[in-house]
Amino acid sequence: MLYYLFEYLEKEFQMPGASLFGFITFRAALAVILSLFIATVFGKRIIKFLQRKQMGETIRDLGLAGQNEKAGTPTMGGVIIILATLIPVLLLAKLENIYVIMLIVTTLWMGTIGFIDDYLKKFKNDKAGLPGKFKVIGQVGLGIFIGSIMYFHPDITVKREIVNPVNSTEVITQNSPREFYPEEKTLLTTIPFVKQNEFNYESLISWAGENYKDYIWLIFIPIVIFIITAVSNGANLTDGIDGLAAGSSAIIAITLALFAWISGNVVFSDYLNVMYIPNTGELTIFITAFVGALIGFLWYNTYPAQVFMGDTGSLTIGGIIAVIAIAIRKELLIPILCGIFLMENLSVVMQVSWFKYTKKKYGAGRRIFRMSPLHHHYQVKGFHESKIVTRFWIVGIFLAIITIVTLKIR
Repeated sequence: MLYYLFEYLEKEFQMPGASLFGFITFRAALAVILSLFIATVFGKRIIKFLQRKQMGETIRDLGLAGQNEKAGTPTMGGVIIILATLIPVLLLAKLENIYVIMLIVTTLWMGTIGFIDDYLKKFKNDKAGLPGKFKVIGQVGLGIFIGSIMYFHPDITVKREIVNPVNSTEVITQNSPREFYPEEKTLLTTIPFVKQNEFNYESLISWAGENYKDYIWLIFIPIVIFIITAVSNGANLTDGIDGLAAGSSAIIAITLALFAWISGNVVFSDYLNVMYIPNTGELTIFITAFVGALIGFLWYNTYPAQVFMGDTGSLTIGGIIAVIAIAIRKELLIPILCGIFLMENLSVVMQVSWFKYTKKKYGAGRRIFRMSPLHHHYQVKGFHESKIVTRFWIVGIFLAIITIVTLKIR
């Protein structure tokens, strides 16, 4: 909203300084400052409100050190993250941008699913919360929405560079202006660590005949559903000890902000030789607001936590990260960038699968880890949760650096 106000003031009254709002970097800086302010200042009031409403966490006895002390800590703190993200976005972003719309819908969609789950647990005394099948239905619904927008919406395009045109007598130099084909609808994405790093999903169905492009959505949309479901569940599993999910997600989001800004900037995408995606630069506003909200939430969520994010926060965080990666065509980097989420997911899958297999074969189930998800394994081994969280953050930073390095190493 402020973007449109200052745009009007600049055009009509040539107001000094109003043109600053035309710069993505300026609005991104304002977004992170504003979201930090909202999360830290108003977050305290939200926590007190949750305490008055007796929204304390019920702790399931797992025999972990320090577990009982967490009983009664307010949950549903993901509301802080949602509000601190959306308010700066509504004030500072171009709201007609389709990528911004996608992320606003994602935030509200996943936030609603998580809120219902937390509400049933606390107000209806239903320890199971929202049945898993309904969570999956919600994630699938979001995947269908995002996949359909990515495939059908006319504003979701890429521009491909014209490199050394055939029969051209012009000498191409490093300082030659960058030329592009017209914007096109395509399902190109990025493959890390290879020289020709663009992959088109359409090639997966090229065997289907002349009109194969008309049916690629039958493959693309299920892929989007899988990504959103996997990442949101990974974030949900990671939210098991104080500060782990919020801190790891902030590291991931900062990396995605860099990718979004580069992909939407014709100069830097040219310099780094990455896919130029028009209009994705505006995603930087949303992502920086998201980063500020996560860091502000960490003020109250680091050990010993004054509030837990609950499914309201964890499902929302995972959904946002997945949709950003899909929007900027970096979803194949998720296994690297979101390696913490992947490890948490795999630890549960491995533990459950091995336990069922050995129980069927030997009559008694056996475990790979002392407890899953993975962070609980280290708790059982005697590590303090602050040490576990810090070391997981270090691993997350290392994975983020590797992800950024893929820009140049091919």
